[in-house]
Amino acid sequence: MSQPLCLLFDCDGTLVDSEPLLGQVMADVLPRAGLPFSTDQYMEEFRGVRFMNIVAELERRHGNVDDDIRSAAETEMRSTLAERMKRELQIIPNVRETLDLLADHPRCVASNGPEHKIRTALDSTGLRPYFEDRLFSAYTLNAWKPEPFLFLHAARSMGYEPEQCVVIDDAAVGVTAGLRAGMRVIHINRFGESTPRGAIRMTDMAQLPGIIARLDQLEAAVAK
Repeated sequence: MSQPLCLLFDCDGTLVDSEPLLGQVMADVLPRAGLPFSTDQYMEEFRGVRFMNIVAELERRHGNVDDDIRSAAETEMRSTLAERMKRELQIIPNVRETLDLLADHPRCVASNGPEHKIRTALDSTGLRPYFEDRLFSAYTLNAWKPEPFLFLHAARSMGYEPEQCVVIDDAAVGVTAGLRAGMRVIHINRFGESTPRGAIRMTDMAQLPGIIARLDQLEAAVAK
């Protein structure tokens, strides 16, 4: 009998609704650093992208800022976001129920965010017991989505091959990373975006148990 597929969850926008908060904070901090930016711009263009990559692109468009100003902006952004997450962060609808239904599947979180941000998100929403310390951060590994290394490292650490893993991610960078890693990829598409070819599209986390059940059946058939 084949073992259950290993589930690799993104955090922001997949488990917790932190993306609008991050967009709001960045829209406040970055313009004061001399880089025009809006919440809509984050949600439409930069969702899931590493902060310094966003800043680099804005500097390309609007001109470079002083190193000290750039560093101070990141420090302010992260401290403000952490406080707002503790007070305001909400779970994506149907996540808790879905994790309960998938309790027999090994799972972890693999995020482009810093580890302390992942922990804050899971602790403030009560989701941490579902994952315990199975948390993988791009900042710890110095490797960010859309490159596949974060997912490959998470799979290896969990004791699984890429083809035994399923990535669940809302952002284009995460979907791309999962596909590049040779994993099955489920795109939680809550904003009507285009789902990259090769990924499975869903619009609500409540759909995930049914999709995983079908993938489990396919895996079992291949293993026979």
